[in-house]
Amino acid sequence: MKLIVFDFDGTLGDTRANILLTMRMTLRKLGLPEKDDETIAATIGIPLGAGFRQMFPNLSAEEENLCVKTYRTIFEENKKDLVPTLFPHVKETLAALKKSGYILTVASSRSSSSLNGFLRDMGIADCISFVLGADNVTHAKPHPEPVLRTLKEFGVDASEALVVGDMPVDIQMGKAAGAATCAVTYGNASREALEEAGADTIIDDFSKLKVEFH
Repeated sequence: MKLIVFDFDGTLGDTRANILLTMRMTLRKLGLPEKDDETIAATIGIPLGAGFRQMFPNLSAEEENLCVKTYRTIFEENKKDLVPTLFPHVKETLAALKKSGYILTVASSRSSSSLNGFLRDMGIADCISFVLGADNVTHAKPHPEPVLRTLKEFGVDASEALVVGDMPVDIQMGKAAGAATCAVTYGNASREALEEAGADTIIDDFSKLKVEFH
């Protein structure tokens, strides 16, 4: 194993509370029907516009763009009071993996500006060698493009790569690219959903990466 591709939301960063609050505020502001936490959480890991379409299939392109714009504005405001944090053992595990020579990267459905800001503010940007946000790819998860682009960037074969994420789309992306996959259970999907997606390994604590792959 030479290279690891990490998801961000629900895998490295605990942004669930902020996402749920922001989505509820966005729906309320735009006069859209409220959704429960489970329905909102099911959109985490896919591009924001696709998430709104998943909840409201009849949205026009103009309405979808307004939803995305409104959400991003509210999210930035909420960050001031509801600061996302790293999940337990993420920072020290990333540092240990990097020290051991692994190439550590991030592929997220979050925008690259937001993603890089979080990585910097959370103090882990120095561990990450390559970052892809939703605006850096043509095809988002579960399409394999984010992984394939990362592999090409470093000249690494899929057989030497691992994809780590908390949602079925992360596992599907990794498998479609030919990489090994590891699911974490503390994020936004159930163990059953991750098993159904076909994850090669499932862990309950981020530090288990050191046990399994270090």
